[in-house]
Amino acid sequence: MAAIRVRRLGAAHILNDVLRVSVVGNSGSGKTTVAAAIGAAMGAPHLELDAVFHQPGWAPLDREEFRRRVAEFVAAPRWVADGNYSAVRDLVWARADTVVWLDPPRHRVMRRIIWRSLSRAALRAELWNGNRERWANLVRMDPQESVIAWAWTRHHVYRQRYEQAMADPANAHLTFIRLRSPREVAALLTQVRTPVPGSGRDHGSADPGPHPAPGGSPRDHENLRPRRPDLPR
Repeated sequence: MAAIRVRRLGAAHILNDVLRVSVVGNSGSGKTTVAAAIGAAMGAPHLELDAVFHQPGWAPLDREEFRRRVAEFVAAPRWVADGNYSAVRDLVWARADTVVWLDPPRHRVMRRIIWRSLSRAALRAELWNGNRERWANLVRMDPQESVIAWAWTRHHVYRQRYEQAMADPANAHLTFIRLRSPREVAALLTQVRTPVPGSGRDHGSADPGPHPAPGGSPRDHENLRPRRPDLPR
């Protein structure tokens, strides 16, 4: 297997030439917050895949309609999408140029997901399409019903999935940015909010079109310094 190229974050702005970003990670890792911030900095639309998949009453959207809606969104010249859905990953990653993987340790994910779920349930906050967190789901052990159980049981699954994806030559067109701590996330967001003049983040940049998957290995940028479950999987 070819070695993964690693570049540490320095003075260069790592997202200058980025047009289409997929943000992935466990529930509670901060995907939507980070994706929204990147989209705002890029002047690009942001799509939360959960908001498309979870219809009123938590009814799942039909697979073909789900794929149709996502395909329509990712056909645009620039965008940011967050979510782990296997049903549409091929569509998203075929058009993406960058994958931001939020990979904090499990104890940090669990602290966030428990607090977030309790807050949502207490405040009766609307998530997507009229759906709200249910108190009963917070104490259930079934990962299909409880996002807390989901986050606990899926953490190692996502880590294995995206480590394999980073090493897969089929993803050589993608730049992977793996963020493991709040400091690394903050460093990335600081950079995307301060673009370099004349960079590819000029909103008038032309769309280079879909990316083929050439030979070689994915680019990996690591060690940066300065509801519900995703279904189907």
